Amino acid sequence: MIFFVTSIGWTILARFIPVIVTPLMLIRSVESLIDGELPKNSKQWVPIEKISPHMVQAVMAAEDNLFLEHNGFSFEDMKKAWKNNQKGRKIRGGSTISQQTAKNVFLWNKRSYLRKGLEAYFTVLIELFWSKERIMEVYLNSIEMGEGIYGVQAAAMEYFGKDADRLTRSQAALIAVCLPNPRRFNPAHPSSYILRRKNQIMYLMYKIPQANFDK
Repeated sequence: MIFFVTSIGWTILARFIPVIVTPLMLIRSVESLIDGELPKNSKQWVPIEKISPHMVQAVMAAEDNLFLEHNGFSFEDMKKAWKNNQKGRKIRGGSTISQQTAKNVFLWNKRSYLRKGLEAYFTVLIELFWSKERIMEVYLNSIEMGEGIYGVQAAAMEYFGKDADRLTRSQAALIAVCLPNPRRFNPAHPSSYILRRKNQIMYLMYKIPQANFDK
């Protein structure tokens, strides 16, 4: 009972205040200290009005093109992921932006059945208590976008020397393409693979209308 009351209260509170620290940030900081290095935590919260619409389109094209339509879960993507897993293929997860946000804000990164169960629970909560606009705002401000880089404002400054609201379509696509492995890929120095994926994402972006979030 205490868990449900606390988790619901925490979710409601996070609907209104900036998410400054996440469990992953703390985990990465501890890992750096263990390695004898000073933790890098580059992060700056910005409201969604100060994030380029191209960035919103890019992450939907790359990660979750049905974000505005589903209620937190894309069962079609989950089915595809399960089928590929059964065949022993290396796959991308079937997680939606809502699921990734729930994981980023409330949970840890290491996969387990417990974490996936809690992830589903918190996904239901944020879909219930938050608007789609808020989910996207928190997602773009909390997701890991490089070594010690969290959120699109920090990424925009780090990689392109500009604020998040000035990102071009191409720059937004480059950042989005690197999200599956942000500590390996660098949007400012893309490999040929990243450039090919960027072009694919840009093509898909033209098919995704600019989001008109419900307030």
